Amino acid sequence: MGMWFAGGIDDTDKLDRHATGKVLRRTMARILAYRAQAMRACVLLVLFAMTSLAGPLLVRRAIDQGLTVGDRNVLNQSIVAYVVVAILAYGSYRLAIATLARVGESFLRDLRTGVFGRMLQQSMPFYDRENTGVLVSRMTSDIDSLQVLVQLGLLMFVTATLLLVASLVTLIVLDPLLLVLCMMTMPFVAVASIKFHRESNRAYLAVRERIGTTLSSLQEGISGVRVVQAFAREDIQIGRFAETNKGLYQTHMRSVKIGAYYLPIVELAGALSTALAVGLGGWMVRDGRMTLGTVAAFILILQTMFGPMQQLSQLFNMIQSAGASLHKLYGLLDEPLTIDSAPDAPDLPASGQVDIDNVSFEYVPGERVLSGVSLRIDEGERIAFVGPTGAGKSTVAKLVARFYDPSDGAIRIGGMDLRSARTDSLRRHIVVVPQEGFLFAGTVADNIRLAKLDATDADIKTALDRIGVLDLFERLPQGLDTEVQERGSRLSAGEKQLVSLARAALVDPKVLILDEATSSVDPGTEAIVEVAMESLMEGRTVIAIAHRLSTAERCDRVGVVVDGRLVELGPHDELVAADGHYADLFAAWTSGLAA
Repeated sequence: MGMWFAGGIDDTDKLDRHATGKVLRRTMARILAYRAQAMRACVLLVLFAMTSLAGPLLVRRAIDQGLTVGDRNVLNQSIVAYVVVAILAYGSYRLAIATLARVGESFLRDLRTGVFGRMLQQSMPFYDRENTGVLVSRMTSDIDSLQVLVQLGLLMFVTATLLLVASLVTLIVLDPLLLVLCMMTMPFVAVASIKFHRESNRAYLAVRERIGTTLSSLQEGISGVRVVQAFAREDIQIGRFAETNKGLYQTHMRSVKIGAYYLPIVELAGALSTALAVGLGGWMVRDGRMTLGTVAAFILILQTMFGPMQQLSQLFNMIQSAGASLHKLYGLLDEPLTIDSAPDAPDLPASGQVDIDNVSFEYVPGERVLSGVSLRIDEGERIAFVGPTGAGKSTVAKLVARFYDPSDGAIRIGGMDLRSARTDSLRRHIVVVPQEGFLFAGTVADNIRLAKLDATDADIKTALDRIGVLDLFERLPQGLDTEVQERGSRLSAGEKQLVSLARAALVDPKVLILDEATSSVDPGTEAIVEVAMESLMEGRTVIAIAHRLSTAERCDRVGVVVDGRLVELGPHDELVAADGHYADLFAAWTSGLAA
């Protein structure tokens, strides 16, 4: 996504007329889902507009027929009618506020759910290129800007538009010549509006982007607080945040200056028009061309008309900000799913045979991390991939799990290309246990059930018993109902990894991928995790990414990946005897253990 630096943003992010129209049309289409409530609100607002304009007309009648002629009955009737229309205006406006707020909040509720759901459906390439802080800002600051529009702006827009049109029609009926003379200030407002629209578009997109940058800096600082404090680098981190915060301040001030230039022009135009109405109206009354009541009504309605004009001008700020936010949110909704399956795609065969056929892969176009990797993994076989850091061994596992699709070649399970199978069936047949078990806030049982939502408590206990750790978790203070707290902070690293292994046992996959599942485990539970992992691997096809070569020793075959190529493949003993890459790695590892 384009970032705003040094006074500008990427031109592709600018909301031109076409983009603005597209955003508006799409928003209106989504609001149509709540058209019954929206129509009810519109009817109430029409009633409010009619009663609001009825007041000045009643004042006209009271002056011309009540006070000037001296008809007390007409005066009393006008007073009573004025009170009635005031009550009707109050009641209709209050109901309209509640109804429109319900429409707006429903729109935001569904938009939040839709955007969050779309983000969770995205594949790893999406998260490789997107900044987490920017994504968080889409669901926070961008939604917040829409919240203001929904709670205030939507009501203001509909009300002001109705009042503006109704006031204009009424003034034309009262005296078109006086209206034309009073509107002599409007060309200045039109020119200012064009300038405001052009400059505010860019300014509000810049604000949205700067908020994302600031949130990214904030998130990074909080997430790495232990490292920052360990090296006493608080001042440096604060300085970096202050720099991004300064950029946000500058973009906000630019948008404020644009509004400060435009809004007083509308205010001045209203004041000058009122002055013209008083002067010209008074001259027409003196010449007998207009009654005093008509001038009074004209001035009151003119104020009613410029009130909505001023509101609409203030609403421009809100709409520009909301338009920029909607543009970004709709962009997330439109983001294509690179790892997806057709609705009628078949299920993946219940097989553990994995064929990697001449696979190459690039995270970044033109920078290959795998080249021409080919091998067959038989059902029930255990194979470990080893090699230097960055050689590409973890990439092989990610491709087999279909976190990514190969740039060239194919990966097949039971003879079926992964790209041809239903994604949900693939996730049931292939399970990845990462280096560190990630837990969500909730209970131990909730976190295990994440792998299979319809699992019963008995199913969860069976999964834990299958890997031999049921007693360990039942000894927790509340057993399986123990709250793990945010990110599982109440459990040790080993216990969190055991939860990850229990998830895999609950799914009971045909292919199990272990990304060095014991590398971050504490020594106190390492032996328990090793035993649990051995139980989980029983009878399955296992692909292990091995940083510790003791894992490779226990596998049927070992594949050595160097510079993106599979350079050696065979049993542990044969590779050690071959005196090649693996023998060098094993010798270095054993000497490190001895030391």
